[in-house]
Amino acid sequence: MPQLLAITGSPSPHSRTAVVAEHVLRRLTHAGFETGHLAVRELPAADLLAARRGEPEIRRALEAVADADGIVMATPVYKASYTGLLKAFLDLLPQDGLTGKTVLPLATGGSLAHVLTIDYALRPVLAALGARHVTAGRFVLDSSVERGPGPDRLRPEAELDLFQAVDEFAQALTGAGAGAATRSGVTVAVGATALTTAP
Repeated sequence: MPQLLAITGSPSPHSRTAVVAEHVLRRLTHAGFETGHLAVRELPAADLLAARRGEPEIRRALEAVADADGIVMATPVYKASYTGLLKAFLDLLPQDGLTGKTVLPLATGGSLAHVLTIDYALRPVLAALGARHVTAGRFVLDSSVERGPGPDRLRPEAELDLFQAVDEFAQALTGAGAGAATRSGVTVAVGATALTTAP
């Protein structure tokens, strides 16, 4: 089975984006995929910002990306774009760093005003890095991530919509979507209604 890596670009230790990514990874693990999670915030900040690719933790992170068949790229929306932390890591990848890979882009944010961040900010850089297939992304509202005394969870309607994106991603990885072009469009769950937008 293909090897998958989630890359999360939130600088927060209590990240809603990481909660969303972990939901995705559990779904993919149950489907039989080998999965891993790279939280960029856990990399040495000085090495990351100085682009020290040869340092052990940075080198291992870059190798994990190179070895993955599929990437889940997840970020909170900061200033109508993906985070500077994620950009710092993406800048370390070679120009063809995502060549041959299938990518599922995800974003989290507090307002529907940011729903097009995936298509207008994240998707172009994924294409520039050579991704073979960027599947339809998902934008998850911060309010859909429920905090509590137990494990953080997603509201059922948001989880259902997210899992639809995950299943489409899995199909693309296993050949059902082989040869498909990079897709535009991002879906966001609002209550029980899924809204799909496209540029």
